[in-house]
Amino acid sequence: MIYLSTMLGIPVLDSEGTSIGTVHDLGIATGEVFPRVTSLAFMGPGKTPFMISWRKYVADFDDEAVRLKVPAAQVRFSYLQPDELLIARDLLNKQIVDTKGMRVVRVNDLKLSDTGGPSKLGERGGGDSTQLRLIGAEVGVRGLLRSLSPRLERGVCRVASALGHPVKERLIAWSYMDLIDRELKDVKLSVTHKTLDELHPADIADILEQLDPRLRAQVFAQLDAEQAADAMAELDEDQAAEIVDDMDARQASRMLQEMDPDDAAELVGELDYAKAETLLRLMGVKEERAIRQLLGYRESTAGRIMTQSFAAFTPAMTVEEAIAVLRKADVDDLETVNYLYVTDDERRLQGVLPLRRLLIADAGTRLGQLMETDLVTCAPDDDQEDVAENISKYNLLALPVVDEDRKLLGIVTVDDALEVLQEEHEEDLMLAGGRDAGADESSHTLSWLLGSQLWFFFWLIGVAAVAGLSLAAGQWLLWVVTCAFMPVALLAADAMVDYSVGFFIEFDADDEDAPSLASFLARGLGMGIVYAILVALLSGVVVAVFVGGTLGNLTSFLMLFGLVPAVISLVVSFATAPVYVRVLRRRDEAGRDSRRIVLRIVAFCVAIAVYLLAILPYMIAR
Repeated sequence: MIYLSTMLGIPVLDSEGTSIGTVHDLGIATGEVFPRVTSLAFMGPGKTPFMISWRKYVADFDDEAVRLKVPAAQVRFSYLQPDELLIARDLLNKQIVDTKGMRVVRVNDLKLSDTGGPSKLGERGGGDSTQLRLIGAEVGVRGLLRSLSPRLERGVCRVASALGHPVKERLIAWSYMDLIDRELKDVKLSVTHKTLDELHPADIADILEQLDPRLRAQVFAQLDAEQAADAMAELDEDQAAEIVDDMDARQASRMLQEMDPDDAAELVGELDYAKAETLLRLMGVKEERAIRQLLGYRESTAGRIMTQSFAAFTPAMTVEEAIAVLRKADVDDLETVNYLYVTDDERRLQGVLPLRRLLIADAGTRLGQLMETDLVTCAPDDDQEDVAENISKYNLLALPVVDEDRKLLGIVTVDDALEVLQEEHEEDLMLAGGRDAGADESSHTLSWLLGSQLWFFFWLIGVAAVAGLSLAAGQWLLWVVTCAFMPVALLAADAMVDYSVGFFIEFDADDEDAPSLASFLARGLGMGIVYAILVALLSGVVVAVFVGGTLGNLTSFLMLFGLVPAVISLVVSFATAPVYVRVLRRRDEAGRDSRRIVLRIVAFCVAIAVYLLAILPYMIAR
């Protein structure tokens, strides 16, 4: 195997065996499936950079040196061509898009192949026939270890194999690589960005979300307006707004015109007023009017997510006439044709006709005879979540939005309903974790302190309680020891609540595949015991290092009043985990909501109580 990391830094020798520098980089021609190495870049005396033709000057190479065909005096400098790039400078440690795996990765090493001679570095090449080609990028841990030291890589791989977990090479072929971490217009890759363009918009959005924020706009600029619009509709609202802020106003306006009006309105609503007005005024009148109409509805209502692109017909039209109209219609102007909406002359909704019924009906049948009149509709001010739940409840692909006079204003499609349900689900998870998604900055900070750092407040309470006991007993050192060990008990209680809530969310009580509470308890106790052993070992090391064997009484004191109560509290916390699961299930059966923060408060109170009860007998005895 030949890797760039093993070639960098090796000597470059002329035909007389004299060292003229060390390998610094390799240049490749990008217009090939597996690009050949065309240039050798090396550092000469005084760290002077040189670049020479690989084909013209390189005779052979091994893991010790690259050997040239001519003496140093006959070497002539060359320049990098427009279709060439330096792989260490332009690829190594850079982010790339793996367009096959549809993910963003970082290049840890580059794999090459000697197509003109032996395939392994360390064997002599074949003179004039020696030719290197780039095979792909190593993006796994082996490439990272190899870049640090080939011996380190070999050692880690041997140990991992002996343990039954071999470390596999993660290689991305050049044909599936898409460089993104430099000015793309200056780099002509073998596949360029057409591969990225051919991905599904949702896959492009996933890739963009993985990128560093500074790179998103740069990659987005490579897509045309239609592709950009499709990908933008799949992005998270905040990330989409950031990209639009960085885009040229006219380019952003053209992209918004290509988006469905409901998606465009949602995005424009995330922008500041001045930017939004600028983009809207640059649009065509038709698109601007459609977006402004949707923006006129309150957020989180059906009117905000409905689309006005639907197929509407009159009851008097025949099946043949309706099909003729559909054939002439611009598909891009229709969000969905699964349903045909039948309206009167004033656009009042009369009925809905499924497309499949239209296709099998006689050509002369009138739509009024085929349409369904028992309709499920919604108002533009209805809550989005209620609308989404109705679409799910009645197994609809779209739900008509009508005003109080039953005038058809638009439709909410199933894809928009799914997005609403997903957002509501994420908000529910955030609330379950103790965060209020709609809070302002100050309340968010307070929520963070009361949520993620709640154990700290209980630690202060516990320390204060022990301070009173220790002062009354004249044991000031007890207070110091408690300060050090009580966080162990509190953090264990916090982990136990997460463990219990995770089990409750994943497994229903009537789920046949769900583990029993007995096995849940056994696993929890096992986790508690493992944590206790780790804490005991760590505490023993700390005491041995900082206290030593000469202070036997102090060591005993630390263990007795610090470690033992903390371990007891830790084990008790995990032993009570099934109780929390049973409480959650009973409250769920009763239709009552449960908050994670309440469970944590209870768990912290129990942990402190157990800790205090564990040290109380020893205090009395002393």
